[in-house]
Amino acid sequence: MPDTISGIDPVRRLACEAAFARLQARGAAFLGSEVAIMGGAMSWVSERNLVAAISNAGGFGVIACGSMPPALLAAEIAATQALTAKPFGVNLITMHPQLDDLVRVCLEAGVGHIVLAGGIPPGPAVRAVKDGGARLIAFAPALVLARRLVRSGVDALVIEGAEAGGHIGPVTLTVLAQEILPHIREVPVFVAGGLGRGEAILGYLEMGASGAQLGTLFAASTESIAHAKFKAAFIRANARDALPSMQIDERFPVIPVRGLVNEGTKRFMAHQAEVLAQFQSGALDKGAAQLSIEHFWAGALRRAVVDGDVETGSVMAGQSVGMVSEVAPVASILAALKAQAVAALVAREAGG
Repeated sequence: MPDTISGIDPVRRLACEAAFARLQARGAAFLGSEVAIMGGAMSWVSERNLVAAISNAGGFGVIACGSMPPALLAAEIAATQALTAKPFGVNLITMHPQLDDLVRVCLEAGVGHIVLAGGIPPGPAVRAVKDGGARLIAFAPALVLARRLVRSGVDALVIEGAEAGGHIGPVTLTVLAQEILPHIREVPVFVAGGLGRGEAILGYLEMGASGAQLGTLFAASTESIAHAKFKAAFIRANARDALPSMQIDERFPVIPVRGLVNEGTKRFMAHQAEVLAQFQSGALDKGAAQLSIEHFWAGALRRAVVDGDVETGSVMAGQSVGMVSEVAPVASILAALKAQAVAALVAREAGG
C-alpha cells in the first residue's frame, strides 16, 4: 500500500496530520490506542497474532470469541497479553449459552473493552460489564436502537453497513451514517462496512464518527493466520465478487452472510432447492428442513480460513476486498490509511 504522504510539504503535512488526529481523538482516547481504528472480530482470523499486531501497530485489536468455551477464551486472552502490552478488546456473541461466564473471564483477565454482538445485549451482561469496570461496545443497526443502547449504559456504538463481510444487515453504511451520526453525540460511534481507504474514514470522521472498524484488509495481512489460498482469493477478488447469501423461499429464512462467490455458494442454492422439494413432497417436516439449510455451512468458514478450501468453504469478505492488492503488514496498512486521509486534507487545503 503506497505512502501517499511522500513529497508533501512538511509543514503542511504536519498541520494536516494534527487535524486528522483531532478528528479521531475521541475514539482513540476511548480505545486507548494511537489511532481510532478497531479490528473487526472475524472468527478463526481475529486471534492472538492478528489482534496483538493491530494493537502493537497503534490500532485496537479485538479477539473474536465466537463459539469458544470460557477456558479457551481465557487461554486466548492470556496468549494475546503475552504478545502485546497495548489495549485490546474481546467480541462476545450475545446468543452464546455461556455469555455470563465469558464476561467474567474477560473481567478477571483485565480486558478493558468488551464488544457484545449478534443481538441486543441482555441486561445482566450489560450490568456485569459495567460493574466489572470494563467499557461496553455494541452494534446499532438503526437510530431507535442506538438511542436505546445509549440509555442502557453502552459506552460506544459500532454502526456496520451491509458492505461488510460475514453476517450483515440490510442497510448500507452511507445510509446508517446519515441516520445515526447527526443524532448520537453522547457516546463515540465507530463506522464499519466496506472501508478500505483513508479518505473514506476521513469523511465519516468529519460527519461525526469517532473512529472506524475494518476487517477485510486485516484478514489478508501478513500477520493474519488465514491460509495463503484464502489471502490469494482476496487479492484476486473484485467488490462485485463479495455477495450476500440468498434464500429461495421465505418459509426457510437464511441469515445473510457476505462472502466471495464460489462453488460452495452455488451448492448452497442447489441444496436449498433440494430441501424445499423434500419439504413439499412430505419427506421432511419444516423443522428438519430448516435445520438442514442451517447446517449446510457448518465448519465451512474454518475450512476456508484454516485449511485453504476456498472452493467449497465460506470465504467471508466485505466489498472492500476489491481494494486488497497485496499481503501487507498491519503496520503498513494502518500507515497507508493515515497517509491517504492526510493527503486528502492537504489536497483540500491546496484547492486540489
